[in-house]
Amino acid sequence: MEKAKKYKLFIGLTYLILLSVFLFLFFSKFSLQEITSYDFIKKNRSYFFDLKNSNLFFVFLIFLISTILWVFPFLGFGSPIALIGGFIFGKWIGTIAVVLGLSIGATFLYIFGNYFLKDFVREKFLDKYKKLEIKFKDSEFIYLLVYRFIGGIPWQLSCLLPTIFNVKIRNFFFATLIGIIPQIFLAVSIGSGLEKVIDQNSEIPKITDIIFSPDVYIPILAFLTLILITIFLRKLFYKS
Repeated sequence: MEKAKKYKLFIGLTYLILLSVFLFLFFSKFSLQEITSYDFIKKNRSYFFDLKNSNLFFVFLIFLISTILWVFPFLGFGSPIALIGGFIFGKWIGTIAVVLGLSIGATFLYIFGNYFLKDFVREKFLDKYKKLEIKFKDSEFIYLLVYRFIGGIPWQLSCLLPTIFNVKIRNFFFATLIGIIPQIFLAVSIGSGLEKVIDQNSEIPKITDIIFSPDVYIPILAFLTLILITIFLRKLFYKS
């Protein structure tokens, strides 16, 4: 127990230090007023598009590495990075970049948790998710796939919980890669739709113009539908 507390303290301190360094470097270059202005967003949209068009592979690689680091060690979750991926790359390439980056980052977090936090996670969550242990023993990959698809657990914890069930790293990676595609695709589509709205408006658009743009409201409606489906499936998955 004492060992788990030390690991937890170490992770917390490391996270705070890395986050503080990042924020310091970022805000030493940009002010809060700048990054929240429409001109800043539109200007940087043009910058990223020019950079992407001149060297797609390089920008893709940088974004992929950033996404991996966003998950581990920064412990970020998928929605913000999915919106950014859609904004920069569009629906299809954005989905590939985000899904791949999140899956690799999640796998690194799982491996780390398996080595350093396994006893702590097991002590804290085994009783609550005891029924899942039986399911994972029956068909590890299938239940991992369903587990990833329906979500319902904070992203960081969802990467650590499978340490309880001793799942194979290969199964964890591919189940994550496949299972998160639907929700990530829809979130990326929203980001792509926002980019198109900004591209078509020299001045900041009204909120109604954004919401009623087909490129935005269609993926939002699809995303909400997916949430309702997954809520229903969660009740079956975690109950039975």
